[in-house]
Amino acid sequence: MILYTIPLLILWCSICEWLLHKFVMHRTIFGFQYPYKAHTKVHHNIFKYDKTYQCQHEEHKHTIPMAKWNGIVISSLAGLPMFVFGYKMFLLTFVVSMCYYGVYEFIHWCMHLPKRRGIEYRSWYKKLNGHHLLHHRYMRRNYNVVLPFADWLFGTLLLRSPIKFGQCRPSYCLPNVQPKRK
Repeated sequence: MILYTIPLLILWCSICEWLLHKFVMHRTIFGFQYPYKAHTKVHHNIFKYDKTYQCQHEEHKHTIPMAKWNGIVISSLAGLPMFVFGYKMFLLTFVVSMCYYGVYEFIHWCMHLPKRRGIEYRSWYKKLNGHHLLHHRYMRRNYNVVLPFADWLFGTLLLRSPIKFGQCRPSYCLPNVQPKRK
């Protein structure tokens, strides 16, 4: 049973990531401005889609990860609906969500601060990095960082830019997301 539950919870985490990113990190909700300011006003202002997609100044590194307490809050919120299925399901969802959050933080860190780590050469990582670069170019698209399932599900998935733009490099960790040549 648990072998089927964990993959479904990973998909649930993708949906939670999408909902949080779209509705909390990109707008003020119920007067609560902290996530919006930290993400949209600070993170997106420092890390754009050009060469600034990757950290240009040492003092900006602290703006890449979320605050340390966010993982517990986000994972608790992801687990709340699972109380319908019992306390054990809440706990399992919390654990899976914390793992998902850890992957999110690590991948996001590598995307904005590349250091030629082994992961940065993996094809799946390059695709996710291009996916995230497009989010920084088009903030209303590609809300997922870890698993773009919810972007696909909710119609916000963008695989390539519709117009040419000055894309950040290096090519070893970022795919070409420019329009396809006709």
